Amino acid sequence: MSKLDARSILPAVGPGLLVGRCWCPERRRPVLVRVDGDRLVEVGLATMAHLLREEDPARAATAFVGSWSVGLDDALAGIPDASKPHLLTPIDLQPIKAAGVTFVESMLERVIEEATRGDAAVAAETRARILATIGGDVARLRPGSPEAMRFRAEMLAAGRWSPYLEVGLGPDAEIFTKASPMSAVGTGMSVGVRSDSEWNNPEPEVVLVVTREGKTVGATLGNDVNLRDWEGRSALLLGRAKDNRGSAAVGPFVRLFDRHLGEGDFDLDVVRAETVGLEVTGAHDGFELRAESSMSKISRDPEDLVRQLFDGHDWPDGVVLYLGTMFAPTQDRPRADGTLVAGDGFTHRTGDRVRIHSPHLGCLDNTVRPVDDCPRWSIGLADLF
Repeated sequence: MSKLDARSILPAVGPGLLVGRCWCPERRRPVLVRVDGDRLVEVGLATMAHLLREEDPARAATAFVGSWSVGLDDALAGIPDASKPHLLTPIDLQPIKAAGVTFVESMLERVIEEATRGDAAVAAETRARILATIGGDVARLRPGSPEAMRFRAEMLAAGRWSPYLEVGLGPDAEIFTKASPMSAVGTGMSVGVRSDSEWNNPEPEVVLVVTREGKTVGATLGNDVNLRDWEGRSALLLGRAKDNRGSAAVGPFVRLFDRHLGEGDFDLDVVRAETVGLEVTGAHDGFELRAESSMSKISRDPEDLVRQLFDGHDWPDGVVLYLGTMFAPTQDRPRADGTLVAGDGFTHRTGDRVRIHSPHLGCLDNTVRPVDDCPRWSIGLADLF
């Protein structure tokens, strides 16, 4: 991976109120920080969870000032050397939740995974058949609407139903646990893919940051790394397909909503219209994938997803919520011998550089490694006490 610097990860539309976490070798623990020009300055609160317990996290991020600071470029250069200050994922004690099947394109890809039982070799043919059958009808439907429920009834009657169509069209969203608190990786770090997976991909997403009262106060970027063959074999393998070492990337910073402060311009309405870009660059085969999509295509409003996240549940340390991927990479990738076979589709290879970026949230930049080669998750909740 080429050297990271502030210019490569900060939002193009800014500066914004950006908060994160940085490893402090002198204290041997993470420090909550705020971006101040070209430096990271300490926010005088112990954890991101403490910030989210403040009545107004955006005001608190500037009101509580600690004594420690470091240059942003220095913190990026130090990743992941524990002897040096280095940028971490911005979240800590928050459970990492995810909403699935919230975009029509990804919903159809989940249906394809299920129909092929995780076999990428027949995905192209299956995709064409399913799109011809249901694609045009589904694209215009809103989950839970009378039209969606009528379509659901038709599909049931025809024997063409799927759990993915149920959560894609029905009133209840799919919300699952992506990863444990403290397990996420940040920008500049490795993301992990199981070596026994032969069909996998990045899932670029916007991630909401929510307080224990259910108030959305900020957003960041995420990569919900997914094993398509594992999940395709059975929806009950979702937990293992989604939750592996390094499979949850979040960062680079949380951008707090600040429009209410009078001088800011960032809130949930901006998130609803945000354009997210994806770049994948192969380290050895010269492969390049470029794509972008808009949050405006989401089929469920982010506020409704947050409401369902809190339906019958409490999150005392706050919670983060992946909003679902708007990307399902299907671009054919040349095989190891260089031949390009139509229908092969996309899967990761070791060394792939994945950049997920958006104008207001910056750039989450990671390299793909086998799970066994990723740094072990060693800093847990007890280390913060």
